[in-house]
Amino acid sequence: MSGVASLSQRFPEGTVNPPTALEDDTPKEQRADANDRQPHPVDRQSRRCSPNVPSAVSVAPSSPSELEIEALQDAEETRRAETIDRPPDEDEGVRRPVIYRPYDLPVILLLAPASIFGVLSRLGLQALASFPGQSVFPLLYVQALGCFIMGIGLRLKEPLGNFYGPFYTALTTGFCGSLTTFSSWQLEIFNAWINAGGYPRSGLYNAADGIGISSVTLCMSLGSLAFGYDVASVALSRLKFPAFPPWWQRYAITLLSGLMYIATILTYLFLPARFRHQATAAILFSYPGALTRYLLSIALNTRFKILPVGTLTANILGSGLLAAFHVLQSLNTPFSSNTCSLLQGLIDGYCGCLTTVSTFAAEIRDLGWWKACRYAFISWGLGQIVMLLVIGPALWTGSAQDQRTCSF
Repeated sequence: MSGVASLSQRFPEGTVNPPTALEDDTPKEQRADANDRQPHPVDRQSRRCSPNVPSAVSVAPSSPSELEIEALQDAEETRRAETIDRPPDEDEGVRRPVIYRPYDLPVILLLAPASIFGVLSRLGLQALASFPGQSVFPLLYVQALGCFIMGIGLRLKEPLGNFYGPFYTALTTGFCGSLTTFSSWQLEIFNAWINAGGYPRSGLYNAADGIGISSVTLCMSLGSLAFGYDVASVALSRLKFPAFPPWWQRYAITLLSGLMYIATILTYLFLPARFRHQATAAILFSYPGALTRYLLSIALNTRFKILPVGTLTANILGSGLLAAFHVLQSLNTPFSSNTCSLLQGLIDGYCGCLTTVSTFAAEIRDLGWWKACRYAFISWGLGQIVMLLVIGPALWTGSAQDQRTCSF
């Protein structure tokens, strides 16, 4: 009894597997070896309760492989490129009460004044940059300025979303997308290939001219976009955005946006006819062109992960339409002045706002290196193929001329 009492004092109640008196007589070296070979009592108990739990070594999380990291980066880059035209949302850190969805009426209607100001800025800048002896083709200024403002808008996406989400879409998709134009860029390249200006030069110089317009425009657009982004990054800490506008201001902005487009119809009808081919026909078709591009981007960009198909579709469709309108303006038997003004309005307004270089450059910037090169080459190549298929037969058959025959 005294031995049992002494054991109970040494090993109180609750101790797992207390040794017996016989085990006490075992030499210390043997007991140490036996204890080293046996698992800890707590480990035995946990394994009895959870027989399917693996050991601690097997449950340790493994670090992601390089392929997994690259896949995650590629998915994030693709997501950013696909959502450039969308209003800011939770992913950009915008607060829940002020988030607008892509098809909300304020987002749709605010594209109207933005596209009108965009096309007017493009026409005005081209007129200023067109003069005898010019060294830089006028469209380059347009693309550079539009991409510069686009870079600023992309950097300020979160604060603009917290201020008023439709304003971001109006600035980037509406104004910058209408200020820059992909279709006119493609037409200039094609005219360089075929020497539409009739300059006394060889085919080698025609090729050099086309390559120069292509590469200089693309490099200037990407550089201006990066410059605008960096400028906004420096100025962001010094900018103070106003509070979210009250309901009556938001309704007033939406109403005025719709009325502004109605005003373009009145300007076309009641202003003198000499203004139609210069501006009024272009602003009449600017909003439909920008709206078509926006809807294609929202509907198609997120459906295909290979490329931003919505922007690609808008650029190629607009290039094909511009080529067709250009052929109609160059027929041997020209149309009336009113018809020619409408065709010019469709070229400058609808096709110019349907296609964009600013969004195109922003998507190239956000995509990975390989995807960006593929996207740029496919867009450029399809644009030239469309020009060749539409304008080429008309020139080769003699039904159209190199220069425009329409008179205003």
